[in-house]
Amino acid sequence: MKTTLYQKIAETLSDQIQSGTIKTGEKMPSLRDLKREYGVSMNTVIQAYLELESQGLIISRPKSGYFVNYKPNQLSVPSTSNPEGIEEPECVESLIAKVYTSLNDTRITRFSLGVPENELLPIAKLNKELVNAMRNLKGGGTEYENIQGNQKLRRDIARFTYTWNGNLQKEDIITTAGAMNALSFALMALTKKGDTIAVESPVYFGILQLAKSLGLHVIELPTNPITGVELEALKKVIPKIKTCILISNFNNPLGSCMPDAHKKEVVSMLARYGIPLIEDDLYGDVYFGSNRPKPCKAFDKEGLVLWIGSVSKTLAPGYRVGWIAPGKFKDKIIHQKLIHTVSSTTITQEAIANFLEKGRYENYLRTLRKTLYANSLHYARAIAEYFPEKTKISNPQGGFMLWVELEEKIDTAALYEKAMLQNISIAPGRMFSLQNQFNNCMRLSYGQPWSEHIDDKLKLLGRIAKRMS
Repeated sequence: MKTTLYQKIAETLSDQIQSGTIKTGEKMPSLRDLKREYGVSMNTVIQAYLELESQGLIISRPKSGYFVNYKPNQLSVPSTSNPEGIEEPECVESLIAKVYTSLNDTRITRFSLGVPENELLPIAKLNKELVNAMRNLKGGGTEYENIQGNQKLRRDIARFTYTWNGNLQKEDIITTAGAMNALSFALMALTKKGDTIAVESPVYFGILQLAKSLGLHVIELPTNPITGVELEALKKVIPKIKTCILISNFNNPLGSCMPDAHKKEVVSMLARYGIPLIEDDLYGDVYFGSNRPKPCKAFDKEGLVLWIGSVSKTLAPGYRVGWIAPGKFKDKIIHQKLIHTVSSTTITQEAIANFLEKGRYENYLRTLRKTLYANSLHYARAIAEYFPEKTKISNPQGGFMLWVELEEKIDTAALYEKAMLQNISIAPGRMFSLQNQFNNCMRLSYGQPWSEHIDDKLKLLGRIAKRMS
């Protein structure tokens, strides 16, 4: 059969991809550049890229172009978790404290860091908005803010909910000092000491530590690294729980994203029993597909979903600007805020509001998503190449966390100690549960700009893991 021109171009590019000349995660030449290079029509170039896409060698990202998606040693995805219900929280606290001591040491390659590195943040533009806030606010920002929060910021947050048909108004939103502050208010408003809550497993360790500090019992639910919490498992524990906490979009640390049908069912299931759902939607804006995934809040008809968000994982971690749309529990949340903080930080709220209002946030997010998606492919390729056989990794479609499962005999708490001798920090899996599980797992953040240095550190980390196996 005669080979057409577009097939010849596709074969040439395929050889370059599979030989590693063009690496996984790298952006492919633009259609115009390729048209110019080969002296062919735009239609021929498009056909060549469609051929590569059909082979799974490249992937299209809206408004970003084509990226290499080739995974020569594609690894399996970890299986659904199976928590057994026996808590052993003591060793977790010391492990978390140990890992956290290195978070501000820039000499260390911080794969454990749960936020984007400064190089990815629009720091100069944020600085400008801070100055503008001091100039424009009454008293230079020294006065107390409205108890519910900066009106301009709440209006902007409400406006952004149109991307998932939220249709919230500024009156529906209360600002907080980050997402954890919002979670604290929610748990204090909805529970009392001795109550039981349900969470995913694994789950962000901050949620577990907060729950224990409030004297709550925690049921950890089986969770799939692709689709999130297992619905049948949640259904069984509903009679026992006071509330449920879910990170429905790009769970930290698994990276799972619940399908819309699952979200709708969870909201309906809990509503039948009048049980509130605290939804941490911290990572929803960092999606790799064409549209932002809906949160569970989009399916809330009873006001039982307390939707939480923040710019801590996308824009300005240290500004501590977050929010909660608490539905029918608004008065209770305002009461908690009044008791514990009186007011949110005036200047940082105004600065973030200005940044959101001028359309910069959408433009910045497009760039951030493109960078993080490319990073996720780079990391997946490096882990497949450098880590021991039988390694499994998650395949997140958003956020910036990879969940890595090693052979059972590799203790990632011990791996952390050995890696730190080489100035590499990881987040051992044991941190993300109150039970004795995930000892052979770890969370790696790909929130750092990809470079040869990062590649070398992953190679070194893989070498240490191989020695342990």
